[in-house]
Amino acid sequence: MSGSVVLDNAALAALADGRGPVKEAVRAALTAAVRLQRDVVVPAVVLAEMYRGRHDNQVVDACLSRETGLLIRETDRTLARLVGGVLAGAGAGSEHMVDAHVVATAVESGGGVCLTGDPEDLTALSASYPHVTVLDINA
Repeated sequence: MSGSVVLDNAALAALADGRGPVKEAVRAALTAAVRLQRDVVVPAVVLAEMYRGRHDNQVVDACLSRETGLLIRETDRTLARLVGGVLAGAGAGSEHMVDAHVVATAVESGGGVCLTGDPEDLTALSASYPHVTVLDINA
């Protein structure tokens, strides 16, 4: 499938345990993705960022069980190479590894939308990829 919606930590957290307009923004984007027959993807490294203890683990796992349409993208050699290219292209360091996975996952699918609570970093990382759109879930 060409084009996907990729969730970062903030977007998945809003879906998992959020309330109010941020969760509604994420839910609206997922509804649109389904309507447009686009995959909704979470890089596995985002899960690693969120699994921080028993309560957090339960919240994330409950969300993944409830949201059956979410695809998890494992990091293999192909994606790792693309992540490295995203970092290099933006002149960014390893501290942006998770965000680079989000952008690389969108690039790999032929473009798409990155849902994020950190639009500055993702916009910088995706600057070389005009077919990737960064959407601030807090806006």
